Amino acid sequence: MITIKDVFEDYKQLNKVYETKEIQAITLLAISEISGLSKASIKAFPERELSNEQTQKLKNTLTQLQTGEPIQYILGITDFYGLPFKVNPSVLIPRPETEELVEWILSVAGTRLPVAGSQFTGNILDIGTGSGCIAISLKKNLPQAQVSAIDISERALQTAKENAELNEVEVNFIHADILNINSEIKLPKSEIIISNPPYVTLDDKKQMHTNVTNFEPHTALFVPEHDPLIFYKAIADFALLNLTPNGLLFFEINELYGQETVKLLKDKGFVNAELRKDMSGRDRMIKAII
Repeated sequence: MITIKDVFEDYKQLNKVYETKEIQAITLLAISEISGLSKASIKAFPERELSNEQTQKLKNTLTQLQTGEPIQYILGITDFYGLPFKVNPSVLIPRPETEELVEWILSVAGTRLPVAGSQFTGNILDIGTGSGCIAISLKKNLPQAQVSAIDISERALQTAKENAELNEVEVNFIHADILNINSEIKLPKSEIIISNPPYVTLDDKKQMHTNVTNFEPHTALFVPEHDPLIFYKAIADFALLNLTPNGLLFFEINELYGQETVKLLKDKGFVNAELRKDMSGRDRMIKAII
């Protein structure tokens, strides 16, 4: 049998794919998920021996990681906003920046309560839900809200439904293409609409890690070079018709198009557009009011 320390040594072979800090984080996550040990315990007891079954699983995981496949897809699960989410190649892996967007939405929703101590009971719509991480996290924290979510991918919606069940919340999932939204789809007007739509250009793709470009779903990532704001235009137009008066539109954005996205919203009649930076100091989120 091998020890936890041995696994960290073996996983150093990932240096052709990842930087040192990433390797350590990936190794820690793999050991924790496969052994069931807490990360604190793993760090505290590096000489602990692992079972033969755990050892074999860790070796198999290492082989997959060497191809560039993300650890989250290999394990089939990840954490987002303190909740577990199933992930697979039909959905994007939730990012920490998106947690910041959820936090912002929750803080603003808290200011819209009719009476102090009451709960937000409005309608929320998440466009391009993927794994359902935004919609489910909001429903978990705003249990009295009515949350709906749209996605073009039926496979993504199946994963999102499984995640809603996993986290014991009810979300209304709808199969639809926001670029060609069916007029027959009837939804109540929403107090809040959110979207983290595709926004990566082909030029951006050149700078991205292959574990993203080779494994994560391209329909959820890339936009035409000649029209990088195509989804923002369509969603803004949809929001104009489907937000309540004084309703809020939240976007996660491409940092290179922050000011352009703000201008787009202002030109369409939104007001008080606020551009916010993420934890890394990059323009990453926008809030606007209709």
